[in-house]
Amino acid sequence: MNTPSRDWQSQPPAIDPAYKSTVLRGPTRPLIPVAHGLSERTGPVYGQDSVRAIDADLTQNGRINGAPLGERIIVTGQVTDAAGRPLAGELVEVWQANAAGRYIHDADRHDAPVDPNFFGGGRCVTDAQGRYRFTTVKPAAYPWGNHANAWRPGHIHFSLFGPSIASRLITQMYFPGDPLLALDPIFQAVPEGARDRLVSSFDLGVTQEGVALGYIFDIVLAGRGETPFEGDRG
Repeated sequence: MNTPSRDWQSQPPAIDPAYKSTVLRGPTRPLIPVAHGLSERTGPVYGQDSVRAIDADLTQNGRINGAPLGERIIVTGQVTDAAGRPLAGELVEVWQANAAGRYIHDADRHDAPVDPNFFGGGRCVTDAQGRYRFTTVKPAAYPWGNHANAWRPGHIHFSLFGPSIASRLITQMYFPGDPLLALDPIFQAVPEGARDRLVSSFDLGVTQEGVALGYIFDIVLAGRGETPFEGDRG
């Protein structure tokens, strides 16, 4: 994943006082460039060839004794480079909270039910047109400790891998019309002109009748219209 023309004005700052944990973890000194050797440019291999069709269906890949609870949705989009060219063969991974706002993780102590039939993670590889597609349930909002009465809007985390760990990019997708977006320090840390790039759009054409509502979330890796990414500015 080569990103020669980054739009740094689209990216959030490394330290934003309203997003309190960035004050502790954000770099306070100039970064030291480290040249990439062969191992950083080519490895490790993340297994695009081993991705199964069921891996992209979060309503199926974690089932134990029934379907997961919640509103079923389809999320799809196109991954493009700085020139608008579709990127085929990109490994796209997602993870999210369940329909009650709970992650399957020991660190999540939110007093909300765990869904035994929802793993909360998925993966797929973009097709020849750079498109990906996931079936899942709509994640709920959940409280977090950034400030008093803080709630994160419902969102889905995206990770995109090129040929190596050095090419990994991470972002978040939000849902249109969510009132919590105006109150969320993470979303608000993104420059105002780029925030809408993190919000999906509802699309009836993607909706599967009687099954799931459809949303489109396109991802631009660099250049004009670049998607804001986490921890990318430094």
